[in-house]
Amino acid sequence: MTDLVSPAGTGAGAPLPRAVLRARGALRRALPALLVYAGVRALGIAVLAVWGYWTGKSPHQLLSARWDSLWYARIAEDGYGYTLHLPGGKVHSDLAFFPLLPWLERGLSAVFPLSAGDAGLVVSAVSSLLAAWAVFLIGERLYGRRAGVALVALWAALPVGIVQSMAYSESLFTALAAWSLYAVLTGRWVWAGSFAALAGLTRPVGAAVVLAVWLGVLVALRQGKEHGERGEEAARPALPRMLLGAVLAPLGWLAYFAWVGVRTGGPTGYLDVQGGWGNGFDGGLAFGSFVAQRLFGPAFAAGLGLLVGVGLVLWLYAACVRQRQPLPLLGYAGAVLLLALTAKGYFGSKPRLMMPAFPLLLPLAVAAARARPVRAVLTVSTVVLVSAVYGAFWLNGSGPP
Repeated sequence: MTDLVSPAGTGAGAPLPRAVLRARGALRRALPALLVYAGVRALGIAVLAVWGYWTGKSPHQLLSARWDSLWYARIAEDGYGYTLHLPGGKVHSDLAFFPLLPWLERGLSAVFPLSAGDAGLVVSAVSSLLAAWAVFLIGERLYGRRAGVALVALWAALPVGIVQSMAYSESLFTALAAWSLYAVLTGRWVWAGSFAALAGLTRPVGAAVVLAVWLGVLVALRQGKEHGERGEEAARPALPRMLLGAVLAPLGWLAYFAWVGVRTGGPTGYLDVQGGWGNGFDGGLAFGSFVAQRLFGPAFAAGLGLLVGVGLVLWLYAACVRQRQPLPLLGYAGAVLLLALTAKGYFGSKPRLMMPAFPLLLPLAVAAARARPVRAVLTVSTVVLVSAVYGAFWLNGSGPP
């Protein structure tokens, strides 16, 4: 039977697929959250523009043509192959940057009169809204609509939330990761694997999305086995789709690692490229040393702030565990945190690297949803305003590398 229905109240026209109607319903439910998200980000950009007016710095350049944005734009325009040799032996190769964002920038620039950097801003704007939509659906499914809206507001108002409006890959990655997680929670396994594969073409932390899909499959298989042991009918028709989703999930990540390996002539090619940038994984030794140097040096306040920040993040993850979040969400957020905190390199980028771990905000979102409306609105509004000011200050200073 064709999965079609006639749209109610239209009086005529071709029937619409149920999937389209479900998507419309999901979008209508998410509209307040999307409006909140757009408002938070618009405020952040407005504060950045005012700050730029007084400092003489272009907000457009800060958002589209600094740091990693320039590397993505160069790849979009010229392809891979650029290497920068720095004093001290560091070698910065553009192979460190995954290809999906520059592919999209190149495609948009070919169709519309946009520079690669401006195309990156368009990708971030669209994908951040798509990310907010999926983040809302996850919060709503687990803890109700108010919690979903609060979760979106808190994610938009992260201290480094301004990155969501930059020509960076964080918004694109978070959108793909969030939709993959939502597909896992709703049993849409092929979609989950497909989104995970695309996330694996966006950032190295795509491995965290793969883990979430695999954990979701394992949980579903275990639940199916338990149903079978109780004599209930197991969802056997879903098994092929589960396995297909599990197989699809790592393909993007593995494909880019393999391609870089062939390009550099060794199976550890991508790790070697990251090593040239001074990046890698050392179990957090370098980060611990960085914090200790400040705690026992003249920058004691900075070291204490870093220590408190790490403690807060770990406390939030513990709260997620106590909240009994679904295992795929716990695995995803835990993997993002682990990869961010145990990596060496530029330590100022760690808040940005942890930004896609939005499930960490669920305990705060639930608390805001249960609070009195006036108190919740005032609290979240204060956080939003502080975030907007801090984002402008951060981006005009050290900012994301």
